[in-house]
Amino acid sequence: MQNFELAQLRLPDGYTAHARWWRPPNPRGAVLYFHGIQSHGGWYEQSAARLADAGFTVLMPDRRGSGLNPPPRGHFETLPQCLSDTRHALDTLLDQTGEAAAHVVGVSWGGKQAVYLAQALPEKVKSISLVAPGLFPRLDLTGFEKIRVGLAMVHDREKQFDIPLNVPSYFTANPDRLRYVDEDQLKLLKVTARFLITSRNLDKLIRDFHRSPYRNPIHLMLAGHEKIIDNDRTRAWLAALPSPIRRLNEFPEGHHTLEFDANPERFFHALVGWISDLESAPARDSKICEPRAASPNIQRV
Repeated sequence: MQNFELAQLRLPDGYTAHARWWRPPNPRGAVLYFHGIQSHGGWYEQSAARLADAGFTVLMPDRRGSGLNPPPRGHFETLPQCLSDTRHALDTLLDQTGEAAAHVVGVSWGGKQAVYLAQALPEKVKSISLVAPGLFPRLDLTGFEKIRVGLAMVHDREKQFDIPLNVPSYFTANPDRLRYVDEDQLKLLKVTARFLITSRNLDKLIRDFHRSPYRNPIHLMLAGHEKIIDNDRTRAWLAALPSPIRRLNEFPEGHHTLEFDANPERFFHALVGWISDLESAPARDSKICEPRAASPNIQRV
């Protein structure tokens, strides 16, 4: 399995972030991989290594204020800062690989970043793979907490609030991975008022994704035992998109972090196989999905 290189990623405003790179000797494509709100790149090293084994250069940045990165923790100053970080990661990957476009993977909150890039820079995004994306959350702040966030935006924009996901069993039922999540000192437990407002503004920005010029392939992966996102709304969102090549993989026994399932091989096969097949044949000739109909190609594994 391919080993990664830990490197620094200098963001446009001077902030120095950490990133994991997988660089196979003879790459045939590039993948940009975004993690979730509470997680960091360390949670997804196995699937990234599988992509590298399949011949893809993979860049997996730790989001500003997350994982190995310096403080302030759980913070974005503005939506433009978030968008700039996201675009810079893609440009860095393309610059270093010489590729004109990359496949983009987004897990949970990182799915928002993947959708944004497809919407804003469709010519640079070959496909998007969304793993339990946080587009339609089931869990949210209470009304009282939202009032507190609004007040903090006036008086203390870096005031921290609990992420409403701080229960390891929301992510997995695998005992080994439950222990990992529980003991992980790098996971994010709180975010700032500014981060929460930035996240809400990002939701508004990508709300009209179906009207964007993006028509490249889309792969959605959902867990049957999902506690964090609304699977029904996410399925309906995919079905309404105009992209002609769309796949929905459902894992009935899976939990939110499919990587952490007791048997993650089915997830790895679905993710890596999808991107590998796309890279092997032009999208117009792909047999991954039938031409667009009322619903995408659905596979339960």
